[in-house]
Amino acid sequence: MMRNMASLPSGRVAKWVVLALWTALLLPAFMLAGKLGDVEENDNSAWLPSNAESTRVVERAEKFQPADTLPAIVIYDRPEGISPADMTKARADAEAFKGITNVVGQPQGPVKSQDRKAIQTVVQIQKDKKGWEGIGKVVDAMAKVGEENADGLGFHVTGPAGHASDSIKAFSGGGGLTTITALVVVVILLLTYRSPVLPLLPLLTAGGALVTSEAVIYLLAKNAGLTVNKQTSFILTVLVFGAATDYALLLTSRYREELRRHEDRHEAMAEALRRSGPAIIASAATVAVSLMLLMLATLNSTQGLGPACAVGILVGLLAMVTLMPALLVICGRWIFWPVQPSYGSAGATKEGVWTRVGTAVSGRPRIVWIGTALVLGVMAIGVFGLKADGLSNKDQFTDKPQMAVGEEIQSKHFPAGSGDPIYVVAEAASAERVNTALSGVPGVADVSTPVIKDGEAMMLGELKNAPSGAAAMRTVEQARTAVHKIEGADAQVGGNTAIILDTQEAATRDSKVIIPIVLVVVFLILALLLRAIVAPLLLMATVVLSFGAALGVSSLVFNHVFHFAGAEASFPLLTFVFLVALGIDYNIFLVTRVREVALLHGTRRGALMGLSATGGVITSAGLVLAGTFAAMASLPLVFAAELGFAVAFGVLLDTMIVRSVLVTALTLDVGRWMWWPSKLFRHHEDPQLPDTSAGGGAEMSTARSSHVPAGRPPGIRLG
Repeated sequence: MMRNMASLPSGRVAKWVVLALWTALLLPAFMLAGKLGDVEENDNSAWLPSNAESTRVVERAEKFQPADTLPAIVIYDRPEGISPADMTKARADAEAFKGITNVVGQPQGPVKSQDRKAIQTVVQIQKDKKGWEGIGKVVDAMAKVGEENADGLGFHVTGPAGHASDSIKAFSGGGGLTTITALVVVVILLLTYRSPVLPLLPLLTAGGALVTSEAVIYLLAKNAGLTVNKQTSFILTVLVFGAATDYALLLTSRYREELRRHEDRHEAMAEALRRSGPAIIASAATVAVSLMLLMLATLNSTQGLGPACAVGILVGLLAMVTLMPALLVICGRWIFWPVQPSYGSAGATKEGVWTRVGTAVSGRPRIVWIGTALVLGVMAIGVFGLKADGLSNKDQFTDKPQMAVGEEIQSKHFPAGSGDPIYVVAEAASAERVNTALSGVPGVADVSTPVIKDGEAMMLGELKNAPSGAAAMRTVEQARTAVHKIEGADAQVGGNTAIILDTQEAATRDSKVIIPIVLVVVFLILALLLRAIVAPLLLMATVVLSFGAALGVSSLVFNHVFHFAGAEASFPLLTFVFLVALGIDYNIFLVTRVREVALLHGTRRGALMGLSATGGVITSAGLVLAGTFAAMASLPLVFAAELGFAVAFGVLLDTMIVRSVLVTALTLDVGRWMWWPSKLFRHHEDPQLPDTSAGGGAEMSTARSSHVPAGRPPGIRLG
């Protein structure tokens, strides 16, 4: 059955049908993918679950103020002192702001600072259906007003609206990210294939998979309530390009082998799909299932990221096992020019680097895997220095946008929390008691008079500290403790600071719940694929150790090289899911090949031959995936830079060290016990390898000659 299914996309007629179907699919997909931005929800409050306290405050506060508003804090400054003309301009600007579309209510101010060197005006902006993009246009219009006839007077828009505006400008580099990612893929494929034409096929196929994925995600967001945002979009881009190209590399490598064994390229592709298909499908399934488990998150942004990226993986898989084979067969052998694999030719006989690595590891496998594990363990110690407790607004950028400059000026001349207060909503009968309790919270500078409407009261608390900082979030916690004690008040604390706090708490909870579940599910997938228990346990242990080492080194780099202030609370979970799922990918590619060879030659010989056979293609795949994630650094966002670095470093570590050295050494040491309790363990003896410390070259020459035979013994199926 597998043989019949594998022959479908490479059939003499079917290849044209596949191409026609994908062409027909991509035409509407392009139009739908372009609408993805219309359904993005980029506000912090939209990322939270409906039962979060800050979310409830947003709902209850709608009766007191226009819904979906965001404060823009306008700061003017003149180091030598504010003049009367400056105050006149600030008043005129405040009136002009009222005429800008989506500016609502009466501006607060302008107010001159006590040191008479700055002016502050607070303007409320109502969000429209375009979310961040709409706010960005309002802020740009305000900047045009403020900078006109400024005569040396500094002008900045900060606060939540300023942060939203600068964020959308940072994310506007998404088109550049796609271009950079594509260029990275092309360069690595050129180095891998040494063909100027062949890289175009996986690039075009991955691009088609990305467009189709975005179209499907748009439909899910519009019709099924899937939460997507700019973060989802840029992660989807690098994931689809990276993972889909990995699948293309594995398929193409096996297809090139089969072209030497089969005169007919259609038969060669059918055999390549039959041989490599299970590993590719298992790898994609592992990643997709791991990502789908993010739906267990309480944080809507993480919850939506999982299925969105899973769609990207599955569509990438579909493209690489249907469209890619069809294109390869349509093009014929010339696509490999200038080195075309001819029928009956032998593969490269030159001893490769991975053959030499295997020879070196086989000399003292137990010492090698213990030593490697210890080194990775030492690298993992750095994880204790990881500060994944969230970032303030100004620390979320790798550069210093105008919002951050304005925030520094504001905190220098005004109370740090002015313009972005906490909101407290309670029963009207308890308004005075709640007001008194809120006034007694140490981090609250001032509390407004309660406003009462429809049996409920709302009051504002001005913070002493910067609203997005750790001190302000401690104040929110204290305020909640204080007002929750008031019996019958039904008091709740919200506002932008509370939203950030609730986001961090939800992300921490999600990590504790989802990480163990991912480990269990990935183990079960491996156990089903390998029909064993020992091998999945060992593979899981190596990947977790690799994740710890990658996170430990990343922490040191973030703190002492990049000098980042910290990391988002969701960073460890997302890094874990990507590294564990993608790291298992490469182990699947290797171990399924080891198992295939072990059926004939035993596990220890299989470990060496499997490494020799897959080392090049897996290394290329790792370079592609690492390169695509590293491209995320092109966005001026700390989260993108940190996630990109951690995943890229982790993938390289897993590809170069964990998979090639640690897993190979473990397999050599454990031998046929890797497959316990499967039939392979019970029915195959595992002869000892000859001592390779002095004559390893001859041993590996035998392995190489066994790897690319002209044919295989009749009656033996390597599946």
